Amino acid sequence: MKRKWLWSTLVAGFVALMVGFVPQPTQAATESYTIGTDVTFPPFEFANKQNQYVGIDIDLMNAIAKQQGFKVTIKPLGFNAAVQALEAGQIDGVIAGMSITPERQEKFAMSDPYYQSGTVMAVAKDAKIKGLSGLRGKRVAVKTGTASADYANAQKKKYGFSVVTFDDSNNMYQDVMTGNSAACFEDKPVMQYGIASGMKLKIVGKTTMKSDYGIAIKRSESATLLKKVNAGLKALKANGQYDKIVRKYLGNGSEAAQKKKTAGTSETDRSFMGLLKSNWGTLMSGLQQTLWLTILGILCATIVGVLVGLLGVVPNKFAQGAATTFIYIFRGLPMMVLALFIYSGVPSLINEKIPAFVAGIITLTLNEGAYTAAFVKGGIAAVNPGQMEAARSLGLPWGKAMRRVILPQGIKIMVPSFINQFIITLKDTSILSVLGLLELTQTGKIIIARNMEGFKIWSMIALIYLIIITLLTWLSNWVQKRVNAA
Repeated sequence: MKRKWLWSTLVAGFVALMVGFVPQPTQAATESYTIGTDVTFPPFEFANKQNQYVGIDIDLMNAIAKQQGFKVTIKPLGFNAAVQALEAGQIDGVIAGMSITPERQEKFAMSDPYYQSGTVMAVAKDAKIKGLSGLRGKRVAVKTGTASADYANAQKKKYGFSVVTFDDSNNMYQDVMTGNSAACFEDKPVMQYGIASGMKLKIVGKTTMKSDYGIAIKRSESATLLKKVNAGLKALKANGQYDKIVRKYLGNGSEAAQKKKTAGTSETDRSFMGLLKSNWGTLMSGLQQTLWLTILGILCATIVGVLVGLLGVVPNKFAQGAATTFIYIFRGLPMMVLALFIYSGVPSLINEKIPAFVAGIITLTLNEGAYTAAFVKGGIAAVNPGQMEAARSLGLPWGKAMRRVILPQGIKIMVPSFINQFIITLKDTSILSVLGLLELTQTGKIIIARNMEGFKIWSMIALIYLIIITLLTWLSNWVQKRVNAA
Protein backbone atom coordinates (compact mmCIF):
# COMPACT_ATOMS: atom_id res chain seq x y z
CA MET A 1 0.00 0.00 0.00
CA LYS A 2 2.84 2.37 0.87
CA ARG A 3 4.52 1.75 -2.50
CA LYS A 4 1.23 2.21 -4.34
CA TRP A 5 0.60 5.48 -2.50
CA LEU A 6 4.14 6.67 -3.27
CA TRP A 7 3.82 5.92 -7.00
CA SER A 8 0.41 7.62 -7.11
CA THR A 9 1.86 10.73 -5.49
CA LEU A 10 4.82 10.83 -7.90
CA VAL A 11 2.56 10.41 -10.95
CA ALA A 12 0.18 13.11 -9.71
CA GLY A 13 3.10 15.47 -9.10
CA PHE A 14 4.53 14.77 -12.56
CA VAL A 15 1.16 15.41 -14.23
CA ALA A 16 0.73 18.66 -12.29
CA LEU A 17 4.23 19.76 -13.33
CA MET A 18 3.56 18.99 -16.98
CA VAL A 19 0.26 20.86 -16.87
CA GLY A 20 2.19 23.89 -15.66
CA PHE A 21 4.33 23.77 -18.83
CA VAL A 22 1.44 23.24 -21.23
CA PRO A 23 0.35 26.57 -22.74
CA GLN A 24 -3.11 27.36 -21.41
CA PRO A 25 -5.68 29.09 -23.59
CA THR A 26 -5.79 32.81 -22.88
CA GLN A 27 -8.20 35.49 -23.88
CA ALA A 28 -6.52 38.05 -26.11
CA ALA A 29 -3.21 38.16 -24.26
CA THR A 30 -1.99 41.76 -23.87
CA GLU A 31 1.69 42.54 -23.76
CA SER A 32 2.82 43.91 -20.40
CA TYR A 33 5.94 45.92 -19.58
CA THR A 34 7.57 47.19 -16.39
CA ILE A 35 8.98 50.71 -16.50
CA GLY A 36 11.18 52.14 -13.75
CA THR A 37 11.14 55.77 -12.68
CA ASP A 38 12.58 58.16 -10.11
CA VAL A 39 10.95 58.87 -6.73
CA THR A 40 11.85 62.54 -6.30
CA PHE A 41 11.82 64.44 -9.59
CA PRO A 42 8.78 66.73 -9.61
CA PRO A 43 7.04 67.76 -11.81
CA PHE A 44 8.00 64.69 -13.88
CA GLU A 45 7.37 62.10 -11.15
CA PHE A 46 6.32 62.54 -7.52
CA ALA A 47 3.77 61.18 -5.05
CA ASN A 48 0.66 63.27 -4.34
CA LYS A 49 -1.14 63.54 -0.99
CA GLN A 50 -2.85 60.21 -1.63
CA ASN A 51 0.59 58.60 -2.07
CA GLN A 52 -0.15 57.99 -5.75
CA TYR A 53 2.56 58.68 -8.29
CA VAL A 54 1.76 61.47 -10.71
CA GLY A 55 3.72 63.78 -12.98
CA ILE A 56 4.53 64.38 -16.62
CA ASP A 57 6.47 61.12 -17.04
CA ILE A 58 3.83 59.00 -15.28
CA ASP A 59 0.89 60.44 -17.23
CA LEU A 60 2.82 60.31 -20.49
CA MET A 61 3.85 56.65 -20.08
CA ASN A 62 0.29 55.62 -19.17
CA ALA A 63 -1.08 57.55 -22.16
CA ILE A 64 1.42 55.87 -24.53
CA ALA A 65 0.46 52.43 -23.18
CA LYS A 66 -3.25 53.15 -23.63
CA GLN A 67 -2.76 54.55 -27.11
CA GLN A 68 -0.64 51.56 -28.23
CA GLY A 69 -2.73 48.90 -26.47
CA PHE A 70 -0.26 47.42 -23.99
CA LYS A 71 -0.19 47.23 -20.20
CA VAL A 72 2.42 49.11 -18.21
CA THR A 73 3.52 48.82 -14.58
CA ILE A 74 5.45 51.85 -13.38
CA LYS A 75 7.88 51.16 -10.51
CA PRO A 76 9.28 54.11 -8.53
CA LEU A 77 12.83 52.92 -7.81
CA GLY A 78 14.99 56.02 -7.72
CA PHE A 79 17.08 57.13 -10.69
CA ASN A 80 20.22 55.08 -9.97
CA ALA A 81 18.29 51.96 -8.92
CA ALA A 82 16.11 52.20 -12.03
CA VAL A 83 19.10 52.46 -14.39
CA GLN A 84 20.85 49.55 -12.66
CA ALA A 85 17.67 47.47 -12.81
CA LEU A 86 17.41 48.17 -16.55
CA GLU A 87 21.04 47.16 -17.08
CA ALA A 88 20.36 43.90 -15.20
CA GLY A 89 17.19 43.20 -17.21
CA GLN A 90 14.95 43.52 -14.14
CA ILE A 91 12.72 46.04 -15.92
CA ASP A 92 11.93 46.85 -19.55
CA GLY A 93 12.56 50.60 -19.56
CA VAL A 94 13.12 53.81 -17.62
CA ILE A 95 11.27 57.11 -17.85
CA ALA A 96 12.77 59.58 -15.38
CA GLY A 97 13.65 62.84 -17.09
CA MET A 98 16.64 61.02 -18.61
CA SER A 99 18.73 63.11 -20.98
CA ILE A 100 19.66 61.42 -24.24
CA THR A 101 23.47 61.12 -24.31
CA PRO A 102 25.87 59.12 -26.52
CA GLU A 103 26.85 56.99 -23.49
CA ARG A 104 23.24 56.05 -22.77
CA GLN A 105 22.56 55.38 -26.45
CA GLU A 106 25.38 52.83 -26.37
CA LYS A 107 23.86 50.96 -23.42
CA PHE A 108 20.14 51.33 -24.09
CA ALA A 109 17.73 51.90 -26.95
CA MET A 110 16.60 55.52 -26.47
CA SER A 111 13.21 56.73 -27.66
CA ASP A 112 12.55 59.86 -29.68
CA PRO A 113 12.87 63.03 -27.56
CA TYR A 114 9.75 63.96 -25.58
CA TYR A 115 10.89 67.08 -23.68
CA GLN A 116 13.69 69.62 -24.05
CA SER A 117 15.34 70.81 -20.86
CA GLY A 118 18.51 72.57 -19.78
CA THR A 119 20.79 72.85 -16.77
CA VAL A 120 20.56 75.76 -14.33
CA MET A 121 22.53 76.71 -11.22
CA ALA A 122 20.71 77.44 -7.98
CA VAL A 123 21.98 78.99 -4.74
CA ALA A 124 20.47 79.82 -1.35
CA LYS A 125 17.90 82.61 -1.41
CA ASP A 126 20.13 85.05 0.50
CA ALA A 127 23.37 84.12 -1.32
CA LYS A 128 25.31 86.78 -3.23
CA ILE A 129 26.69 84.39 -5.84
CA LYS A 130 25.60 85.46 -9.33
CA GLY A 131 27.35 82.95 -11.56
CA LEU A 132 30.01 80.29 -11.97
CA SER A 133 32.82 82.75 -11.22
CA GLY A 134 31.49 83.10 -7.66
CA LEU A 135 32.06 79.39 -6.93
CA ARG A 136 35.87 79.47 -6.74
CA GLY A 137 37.07 77.60 -3.65
CA LYS A 138 33.54 76.49 -2.78
CA ARG A 139 31.64 73.19 -2.86
CA VAL A 140 28.84 72.35 -5.34
CA ALA A 141 26.16 69.64 -4.94
CA VAL A 142 25.00 67.42 -7.81
CA LYS A 143 22.84 64.33 -8.30
CA THR A 144 24.48 61.07 -9.37
CA GLY A 145 24.27 60.09 -13.02
CA THR A 146 22.54 63.24 -14.30
CA ALA A 147 23.42 65.54 -17.19
CA SER A 148 23.67 68.45 -14.71
CA ALA A 149 26.30 66.47 -12.75
CA ASP A 150 28.28 65.97 -15.98
CA TYR A 151 28.09 69.72 -16.62
CA ALA A 152 29.33 70.57 -13.09
CA ASN A 153 32.23 68.12 -13.36
CA ALA A 154 33.19 69.60 -16.73
CA GLN A 155 33.31 73.13 -15.26
CA LYS A 156 34.89 72.51 -11.84
CA LYS A 157 38.52 72.78 -12.98
CA LYS A 158 37.92 75.99 -14.94
CA TYR A 159 36.07 77.74 -12.10
CA GLY A 160 37.92 76.14 -9.17
CA PHE A 161 35.12 74.48 -7.21
CA SER A 162 34.73 70.96 -5.80
CA VAL A 163 31.78 68.61 -6.33
CA VAL A 164 29.84 66.48 -3.84
CA THR A 165 27.40 63.86 -5.13
CA PHE A 166 23.98 62.83 -3.79
CA ASP A 167 21.65 60.00 -4.80
CA ASP A 168 18.48 62.10 -4.76
CA SER A 169 17.50 65.68 -5.45
CA ASN A 170 16.09 66.50 -2.00
CA ASN A 171 19.38 65.85 -0.17
CA MET A 172 21.16 67.88 -2.83
CA TYR A 173 18.81 70.85 -2.30
CA GLN A 174 19.06 70.53 1.49
CA ASP A 175 22.86 70.64 1.32
CA VAL A 176 22.66 74.05 -0.35
CA MET A 177 19.92 75.41 1.94
CA THR A 178 21.91 74.44 5.06
CA GLY A 179 25.02 76.13 3.69
CA ASN A 180 27.17 73.02 3.32
CA SER A 181 27.34 73.60 -0.45
CA ALA A 182 27.35 76.96 -2.21
CA ALA A 183 25.24 75.86 -5.18
CA CYS A 184 23.67 72.95 -6.99
CA PHE A 185 22.96 72.15 -10.63
CA GLU A 186 19.59 70.83 -11.75
CA ASP A 187 17.28 70.61 -14.77
CA LYS A 188 15.46 73.91 -15.22
CA PRO A 189 11.79 72.77 -14.99
CA VAL A 190 12.55 70.66 -11.92
CA MET A 191 14.29 73.54 -10.15
CA GLN A 192 11.52 75.98 -11.08
CA TYR A 193 8.90 73.59 -9.72
CA GLY A 194 10.82 73.11 -6.47
CA ILE A 195 11.23 76.85 -5.90
CA ALA A 196 7.54 77.41 -6.67
CA SER A 197 6.74 74.73 -4.05
CA GLY A 198 8.52 76.70 -1.33
CA MET A 199 12.13 75.59 -1.61
CA LYS A 200 14.41 78.41 -0.37
CA LEU A 201 16.67 78.57 -3.41
CA LYS A 202 16.98 80.89 -6.41
CA ILE A 203 18.20 80.34 -9.95
CA VAL A 204 21.23 82.39 -11.04
CA GLY A 205 22.95 82.63 -14.40
CA LYS A 206 21.75 81.36 -17.75
CA THR A 207 20.32 78.02 -18.83
CA THR A 208 23.12 75.90 -20.26
CA MET A 209 23.66 72.46 -21.77
CA LYS A 210 20.22 72.11 -23.33
CA SER A 211 19.30 68.46 -23.74
CA ASP A 212 16.41 66.25 -24.78
CA TYR A 213 14.68 63.77 -22.46
CA GLY A 214 14.10 60.27 -23.78
CA ILE A 215 12.73 56.95 -22.56
CA ALA A 216 15.40 54.26 -22.15
CA ILE A 217 14.44 50.77 -23.35
CA LYS A 218 16.49 47.60 -22.99
CA ARG A 219 18.10 46.52 -26.25
CA SER A 220 16.15 43.26 -26.48
CA GLU A 221 12.91 45.28 -26.73
CA SER A 222 14.13 47.54 -29.56
CA ALA A 223 11.94 45.85 -32.15
CA THR A 224 8.80 45.85 -29.99
CA LEU A 225 8.50 48.26 -27.06
CA LEU A 226 10.70 50.98 -28.56
CA LYS A 227 8.61 51.09 -31.74
CA LYS A 228 5.41 51.31 -29.70
CA VAL A 229 6.79 54.09 -27.50
CA ASN A 230 7.90 56.17 -30.49
CA ALA A 231 4.59 55.59 -32.29
CA GLY A 232 2.67 56.52 -29.13
CA LEU A 233 4.68 59.72 -28.62
CA LYS A 234 4.05 60.76 -32.23
CA ALA A 235 0.32 60.11 -31.92
CA LEU A 236 0.00 61.99 -28.60
CA LYS A 237 1.81 65.02 -29.98
CA ALA A 238 -0.40 64.97 -33.07
CA ASN A 239 -3.72 64.78 -31.19
CA GLY A 240 -2.77 67.40 -28.58
CA GLN A 241 -2.76 65.06 -25.59
CA TYR A 242 0.97 65.54 -25.03
CA ASP A 243 0.57 69.35 -24.69
CA LYS A 244 -2.35 68.80 -22.33
CA ILE A 245 -0.22 66.61 -20.02
CA VAL A 246 2.65 69.14 -19.92
CA ARG A 247 0.31 72.10 -19.26
CA LYS A 248 -1.31 70.16 -16.40
CA TYR A 249 1.96 70.33 -14.43
CA LEU A 250 3.87 73.28 -15.88
CA GLY A 251 1.23 75.66 -17.23
CA ASN A 252 2.94 77.59 -20.01
CA GLY A 253 6.39 76.80 -18.58
CA SER A 254 6.94 80.15 -16.87
CA GLU A 255 7.86 80.52 -13.20
CA ALA A 256 4.63 82.46 -12.54
CA ALA A 257 2.55 79.63 -13.99
CA GLN A 258 4.37 77.04 -11.87
CA LYS A 259 3.83 79.10 -8.71
CA LYS A 260 0.14 79.15 -9.51
CA LYS A 261 0.17 75.36 -10.03
CA THR A 262 1.82 74.67 -6.68
CA ALA A 263 0.02 77.31 -4.62
CA GLY A 264 -2.57 76.44 -2.00
CA THR A 265 -0.65 74.85 0.88
CA SER A 266 -1.43 76.81 4.05
CA GLU A 267 0.98 77.52 6.89
CA THR A 268 -1.13 75.24 9.11
CA ASP A 269 -0.52 72.37 6.71
CA ARG A 270 3.24 73.02 6.95
CA SER A 271 3.35 72.91 10.74
CA PHE A 272 4.82 69.79 12.36
CA MET A 273 1.42 68.49 13.49
CA GLY A 274 -0.23 69.49 10.22
CA LEU A 275 2.38 67.58 8.20
CA LEU A 276 2.16 64.60 10.56
CA LYS A 277 -1.63 64.47 10.22
CA SER A 278 -1.66 64.81 6.43
CA ASN A 279 1.11 62.23 5.94
CA TRP A 280 0.19 59.78 8.70
CA GLY A 281 -1.22 57.14 6.34
CA THR A 282 1.84 57.31 4.10
CA LEU A 283 4.24 57.04 7.02
CA MET A 284 2.35 54.06 8.45
CA SER A 285 2.45 52.37 5.04
CA GLY A 286 6.25 52.77 4.99
CA LEU A 287 6.49 51.53 8.59
CA GLN A 288 4.45 48.45 7.70
CA GLN A 289 6.88 47.60 4.89
CA THR A 290 9.81 48.18 7.27
CA LEU A 291 8.33 45.83 9.88
CA TRP A 292 7.65 43.12 7.26
CA LEU A 293 11.23 43.35 6.04
CA THR A 294 12.50 43.25 9.63
CA ILE A 295 10.40 40.29 10.76
CA LEU A 296 11.01 38.14 7.67
CA GLY A 297 14.66 39.18 7.54
CA ILE A 298 15.35 38.30 11.18
CA LEU A 299 13.50 34.97 10.90
CA CYS A 300 15.53 33.90 7.85
CA ALA A 301 18.75 35.33 9.33
CA THR A 302 18.17 33.45 12.60
CA ILE A 303 17.69 30.13 10.81
CA VAL A 304 20.77 30.64 8.63
CA GLY A 305 22.81 32.09 11.50
CA VAL A 306 22.04 29.26 13.93
CA LEU A 307 22.87 26.61 11.31
CA VAL A 308 26.14 28.29 10.31
CA GLY A 309 27.01 28.96 13.96
CA LEU A 310 26.53 25.30 14.85
CA LEU A 311 28.50 24.33 11.77
CA GLY A 312 31.36 26.40 13.14
CA VAL A 313 31.63 24.35 16.36
CA VAL A 314 31.27 20.80 15.05
CA PRO A 315 34.49 18.76 15.34
CA ASN A 316 35.21 18.95 11.62
CA LYS A 317 37.82 21.23 10.01
CA PHE A 318 35.95 21.56 6.69
CA ALA A 319 32.67 22.53 8.42
CA GLN A 320 34.44 25.04 10.65
CA GLY A 321 36.22 26.52 7.64
CA ALA A 322 32.94 26.87 5.71
CA ALA A 323 31.30 28.65 8.65
CA THR A 324 34.26 30.99 9.13
CA THR A 325 34.29 31.85 5.40
CA PHE A 326 30.54 32.61 5.40
CA ILE A 327 30.89 34.91 8.41
CA TYR A 328 33.98 36.61 6.98
CA ILE A 329 32.43 37.34 3.56
CA PHE A 330 28.93 38.49 4.49
CA ARG A 331 29.95 40.36 7.63
CA GLY A 332 32.72 42.10 5.71
CA LEU A 333 30.67 43.26 2.70
CA PRO A 334 28.93 46.66 3.05
CA MET A 335 25.19 46.01 3.11
CA MET A 336 24.45 48.47 0.29
CA VAL A 337 27.00 46.78 -1.98
CA LEU A 338 25.51 43.36 -1.16
CA ALA A 339 21.95 44.60 -1.86
CA LEU A 340 22.89 46.08 -5.24
CA PHE A 341 24.91 42.99 -6.17
CA ILE A 342 21.94 40.69 -5.45
CA TYR A 343 19.35 42.95 -7.11
CA SER A 344 21.34 44.18 -10.13
CA GLY A 345 24.35 41.88 -10.49
CA VAL A 346 22.97 38.37 -9.95
CA PRO A 347 20.07 38.68 -12.49
CA SER A 348 22.57 39.45 -15.26
CA LEU A 349 24.33 36.18 -14.41
CA ILE A 350 21.29 33.91 -14.10
CA ASN A 351 19.04 35.72 -16.64
CA GLU A 352 16.20 35.75 -14.12
CA LYS A 353 14.55 38.72 -12.44
CA ILE A 354 14.73 39.05 -8.66
CA PRO A 355 11.94 41.18 -7.14
CA ALA A 356 13.19 44.05 -4.98
CA PHE A 357 11.44 42.70 -1.86
CA VAL A 358 13.02 39.25 -2.34
CA ALA A 359 16.42 40.83 -2.96
CA GLY A 360 15.97 42.81 0.26
CA ILE A 361 15.15 39.68 2.30
CA ILE A 362 18.13 37.80 0.82
CA THR A 363 20.39 40.74 1.67
CA LEU A 364 19.17 40.86 5.27
CA THR A 365 19.42 37.07 5.58
CA LEU A 366 23.03 36.95 4.45
CA ASN A 367 24.25 40.06 6.25
CA GLU A 368 22.37 39.64 9.54
CA GLY A 369 22.79 35.85 9.34
CA ALA A 370 26.58 36.28 9.37
CA TYR A 371 26.40 38.38 12.55
CA THR A 372 23.96 35.90 14.12
CA ALA A 373 26.28 33.00 13.27
CA ALA A 374 29.17 34.85 14.90
CA PHE A 375 27.40 35.34 18.23
CA VAL A 376 25.90 31.81 18.16
CA LYS A 377 29.40 30.43 17.66
CA GLY A 378 30.71 32.76 20.37
CA GLY A 379 27.89 31.88 22.77
CA ILE A 380 28.63 28.17 22.49
CA ALA A 381 32.38 28.80 22.83
CA ALA A 382 31.69 30.81 26.01
CA VAL A 383 30.34 27.69 27.77
CA ASN A 384 33.04 26.09 29.92
CA PRO A 385 34.78 23.37 27.80
CA GLY A 386 34.65 21.12 30.84
CA GLN A 387 30.88 20.82 30.34
CA MET A 388 31.33 19.02 27.00
CA GLU A 389 34.11 16.82 28.44
CA ALA A 390 31.89 15.86 31.39
CA ALA A 391 28.95 15.04 29.11
CA ARG A 392 31.11 12.92 26.80
CA SER A 393 32.63 11.09 29.76
CA LEU A 394 29.10 10.11 30.79
CA GLY A 395 28.68 8.41 27.41
CA LEU A 396 26.63 11.07 25.61
CA PRO A 397 27.42 11.38 21.88
CA TRP A 398 28.58 14.81 20.65
CA GLY A 399 25.21 15.78 19.17
CA LYS A 400 23.20 14.87 22.28
CA ALA A 401 25.76 16.55 24.54
CA MET A 402 25.48 19.71 22.48
CA ARG A 403 21.67 19.62 22.50
CA ARG A 404 21.16 18.65 26.16
CA VAL A 405 24.10 20.29 27.93
CA ILE A 406 25.86 23.02 25.92
CA LEU A 407 23.03 24.76 24.03
CA PRO A 408 20.78 25.39 27.09
CA GLN A 409 23.68 27.24 28.70
CA GLY A 410 24.74 28.96 25.47
CA ILE A 411 21.21 30.24 24.75
CA LYS A 412 21.23 32.24 28.00
CA ILE A 413 24.35 33.99 26.74
CA MET A 414 22.90 34.53 23.23
CA VAL A 415 19.41 35.89 24.09
CA PRO A 416 20.42 39.57 24.54
CA SER A 417 22.34 39.39 21.25
CA PHE A 418 19.27 38.01 19.44
CA ILE A 419 17.13 40.97 20.60
CA ASN A 420 19.89 43.44 19.74
CA GLN A 421 20.17 41.90 16.29
CA PHE A 422 16.44 42.48 15.79
CA ILE A 423 16.99 46.17 16.56
CA ILE A 424 19.97 46.32 14.17
CA THR A 425 17.93 44.63 11.41
CA LEU A 426 15.13 47.18 11.88
CA LYS A 427 17.60 50.02 11.34
CA ASP A 428 19.37 48.27 8.45
CA THR A 429 16.14 48.10 6.42
CA SER A 430 16.65 51.81 5.67
CA ILE A 431 19.63 50.85 3.48
CA LEU A 432 17.26 48.85 1.26
CA SER A 433 15.71 52.11 0.04
CA VAL A 434 18.53 51.94 -2.54
CA LEU A 435 16.50 49.14 -4.21
CA GLY A 436 13.43 51.36 -4.42
CA LEU A 437 11.55 49.53 -1.66
CA LEU A 438 8.92 51.80 -0.14
CA GLU A 439 10.03 51.29 3.46
CA LEU A 440 10.01 54.10 6.02
CA THR A 441 13.12 55.93 4.78
CA GLN A 442 12.07 55.82 1.13
CA THR A 443 8.60 56.99 2.13
CA GLY A 444 10.20 59.99 3.82
CA LYS A 445 12.02 60.89 0.60
CA ILE A 446 8.76 60.72 -1.32
CA ILE A 447 6.95 63.01 1.14
CA ILE A 448 9.82 65.52 1.13
CA ALA A 449 9.77 65.59 -2.68
CA ARG A 450 6.17 66.77 -2.42
CA ASN A 451 6.42 69.41 0.32
CA MET A 452 10.18 70.19 0.62
CA GLU A 453 9.94 70.03 4.44
CA GLY A 454 13.04 67.89 4.98
CA PHE A 455 13.79 68.77 8.61
CA LYS A 456 10.24 68.14 9.86
CA ILE A 457 9.70 64.89 7.93
CA TRP A 458 13.06 63.41 8.96
CA SER A 459 12.26 64.39 12.56
CA MET A 460 9.03 62.37 12.33
CA ILE A 461 10.82 59.35 10.89
CA ALA A 462 13.56 59.55 13.52
CA LEU A 463 10.86 59.72 16.24
CA ILE A 464 9.10 56.62 14.83
CA TYR A 465 12.36 54.66 14.80
CA LEU A 466 13.21 55.78 18.34
CA ILE A 467 9.80 54.73 19.71
CA ILE A 468 10.04 51.24 18.17
CA ILE A 469 13.67 50.77 19.24
CA THR A 470 12.82 51.89 22.79
CA LEU A 471 10.03 49.30 22.97
CA LEU A 472 12.38 46.61 21.67
CA THR A 473 15.04 47.62 24.21
CA TRP A 474 12.49 47.24 27.03
CA LEU A 475 11.57 43.83 25.62
CA SER A 476 15.25 42.87 25.50
CA ASN A 477 15.75 43.81 29.16
CA TRP A 478 12.59 41.95 30.23
CA VAL A 479 13.57 38.77 28.33
CA GLN A 480 17.09 38.91 29.72
CA LYS A 481 15.79 39.13 33.29
CA ARG A 482 13.40 36.19 32.74
CA VAL A 483 16.14 34.05 31.19
CA ASN A 484 18.62 34.83 33.97
CA ALA A 485 15.96 34.04 36.59
CA ALA A 486 15.14 30.65 35.02
